[in-house]
Amino acid sequence: MNGIKRTLQVAAVAAIVLFSACSKKDSNPSPTPTPTPTGTDTSSLKGSANGIFIGFALDYNLMTTNSKFAATAKAQVSQATFGNEMKYASIVGNDGSLNFTTADAFYNLCVNAGIQVYGHTLCWHSQQNTNYLNTLVNVTATTGSNLVLNGSFENGISTNWFTQVSTTAPTSGTISLDNTTAEDGNNSLKVVVNTPGPNTFSIQAVNDAFAGSSAAGQTYKVTFWAKGAGSVILVMQGAVYEGATTFNTTSSWAQYSLVTTLPSSETAPQVRFNFGAAGTYNIDNVQVFATTSGTPPRSQVAPSVDNALNTFITGMATHYAGKVKAWDVVNEIMNDGASGLRTSSNTNTGETGAGFFYWTDYLGRNTALKAFNYAHAADPNALLFINDYNLESNSVKLDSLIAYVKEIQGKGAHVDGIGTQMHISINTATAGIDAMFQKLAATGLKVRISELDVSVNPSKTAGFTPTSTQLAQQATLYHYVINSFKTNVPKAQQYGITIWGVDDTDSWLNTSTSPDFPLLFDGSFSQKASFTSALQALRGQ
Repeated sequence: MNGIKRTLQVAAVAAIVLFSACSKKDSNPSPTPTPTPTGTDTSSLKGSANGIFIGFALDYNLMTTNSKFAATAKAQVSQATFGNEMKYASIVGNDGSLNFTTADAFYNLCVNAGIQVYGHTLCWHSQQNTNYLNTLVNVTATTGSNLVLNGSFENGISTNWFTQVSTTAPTSGTISLDNTTAEDGNNSLKVVVNTPGPNTFSIQAVNDAFAGSSAAGQTYKVTFWAKGAGSVILVMQGAVYEGATTFNTTSSWAQYSLVTTLPSSETAPQVRFNFGAAGTYNIDNVQVFATTSGTPPRSQVAPSVDNALNTFITGMATHYAGKVKAWDVVNEIMNDGASGLRTSSNTNTGETGAGFFYWTDYLGRNTALKAFNYAHAADPNALLFINDYNLESNSVKLDSLIAYVKEIQGKGAHVDGIGTQMHISINTATAGIDAMFQKLAATGLKVRISELDVSVNPSKTAGFTPTSTQLAQQATLYHYVINSFKTNVPKAQQYGITIWGVDDTDSWLNTSTSPDFPLLFDGSFSQKASFTSALQALRGQ
């Protein structure tokens, strides 16, 4: 299976098996690609493409372990779309970091074979690392203002803070204001522990007491930023000692948090930082908020979600700037049943839970605007596409997508093109195909067929074997789609055509319970009638 994509049958969605994310680490991809979308061998797809990109969706494991799969791809196409390796769940770790090892290896493999890489995808609701993203939204709801005074140390370390380095042996260290590094503002608290004291509180910083009698029995959320390899101990202690929590810190700035309920006898709580381990530490942006029941409104966590989207898109587009020439920036954002954007409340059955995260739940109609702005800022030279499915069979969705593109363009988004997936079947009406290409062409944007396959078993019949008639229908439809694209979309707007897979056996549509044969090559990598018809359509025959 080369990626999680939609069938035309909504009921099949729940049966799709998601690929697991790979272990990654940062690296810079190389070399820079130089392939062209044309060739001289007219017996191949790329050699017959007449100036447009022709591509396959490829899988890294198959490209490195199946020699026939790799040889077929290298011989036939000028462009590759990774089925999974550039998606959020494959790149983003549980701590939010971006790691590129497998994506870079795959990129280099393709470019060394003369295949340009098309970026897929920067903003989607599926194949997300929800282990990380849910930590941004499933947080304790807070109320009121920050109760810590001078929590960013902009007024120094003596205002609202008590600091001490005990003289009791063997304690040795210093506490000072640091104006050379800060997470927020200009200053931070710097603590150097040369020799830890006999008690964890031998070296400490304490904020003024807050809240008075209202603190009794109240639950608070405490957050702070710290850097410095070692550990920092946080204590909520005033009139009554409250249990200490140790946070293991690193050499980079990171945010740490604690939710704690104070005892009913507490009347004057204070935030206390104790330093019981040797090292150099910085503390900044200390905050304490009273909590309330339930989860915070989506508007409260929207900035964190926005930052996560920005981090991923900017990281990806910057890492591959000048190398990946075009991206699916936004994927499958339109609602299926009616006009409007897809959210968690109107999505298909089975598309919630682990792996699904709806950016539109938090960013609303500005989701795509933000995504395109982040991508364009990171790589101004890349072509940026919006991509969706069922556009040939759902005119309401098609019109809604076009209207949405115009909307975000009106707000300043840089959109170069629209991709139509075209996961179709031998039962798909051809009239809708022509109408779709005509409407897409009328936008003046580039148009690409992004994920084409033609199912011969759309009813998902168990034990299915296609008849010669069905395979002939499939071949006819491949020819029709490519010819309609070339006929209805002006040459200058024709970006390319990507077939969603190489051989039938490895297609995402082919399962043990409902076999399907939707591609151009059979399980032995022999050319099917659909290959011949696609080749003829590319040649204009």
